[in-house]
Amino acid sequence: MEMGPGTLVRSKAGRDKGVLYAVIRSDEKYVYVADGERFPVCRMKKKNRKHLQPIFKVRLEAAPDDEALRDAVRKYKEAM
Repeated sequence: MEMGPGTLVRSKAGRDKGVLYAVIRSDEKYVYVADGERFPVCRMKKKNRKHLQPIFKVRLEAAPDDEALRDAVRKYKEAM
């Protein structure tokens, strides 16, 4: 699965191992992720692609806000 905008990913490495994020933007080597709480959209976290595991593709609007990200992560956790 490709890690494009709107993909839910789980961190595989680092201090935030196991945390769920939504991909906001990506380039060749890095992915910029946010969860709407610790890392809001205005302060995205830069993660190496190989440190993330794609989980689920969600529909996010063109410019998602923090509330939409928190809602998407919460719904995925409830479904598990």
